[in-house]
Amino acid sequence: MQKKYEYVADVIKQRIFDQTYPPKMLLPKQSEFAKEFDVSKITVKKALDGIAREGLIYKKSGLGTYVLGNTLINKRSDAPANAFNGLYNQQGADHVTSRAIKFSIDFPTADIQAKLGIEANEPVYNILRLRQLDGKPFILEHTYMPIKLVPDLSNEILEKSIYDYIHHVLKLQFGGAYRKIHANLPDANDIKYLNADKTTPILEVEQIVWLTNGKNIEYSTSRNLYDARSYTVVDLNDI
Repeated sequence: MQKKYEYVADVIKQRIFDQTYPPKMLLPKQSEFAKEFDVSKITVKKALDGIAREGLIYKKSGLGTYVLGNTLINKRSDAPANAFNGLYNQQGADHVTSRAIKFSIDFPTADIQAKLGIEANEPVYNILRLRQLDGKPFILEHTYMPIKLVPDLSNEILEKSIYDYIHHVLKLQFGGAYRKIHANLPDANDIKYLNADKTTPILEVEQIVWLTNGKNIEYSTSRNLYDARSYTVVDLNDI
């Protein structure tokens, strides 16, 4: 079932796409949207924050929120570099399917211990998933999560959205993430699951995600073919 803020965001985005809200237009106030959609201003703010992360609108201190428009360098498959909602929500449940290639419980190596801030005797999920977009291989994700922070993870959850499970079932919120985006050479898994050849450049996002209490909940790498997806940043000079 679609959440209220998602519905509000979808309607506003459609108005941007069809030029009901043209580029450089000042959007209605949050209170006006709240009245129109019969939701709280917090719901409207959450919707607008998500649209801003997609680079469609921008906020000017003391002035309001303006439409940036759908920039010509954007592709539908692109993702905001600072997003926390995951592929399932970014691209839509009807377009994304996930297949667990590996799902095991392991004791962490010294490297994973350091990245997650845990001890050697604290087990982790070791997850390798192929994410497909409209039935085609899209992203290969390798994820480690401490079991004590994400209990009862299942194959059913892996086939949908781990982040939705964390946010809506476990009621945990992300505090932030450190992300490193870089080019890499293909490995055996890229060749097998992404249909790369031995010289296809790979784009990799390596990240550590932590909760609002400061505990690291995820260390992961996401890999895709160089031309399958890009990561976007909206950089505003608000001086």
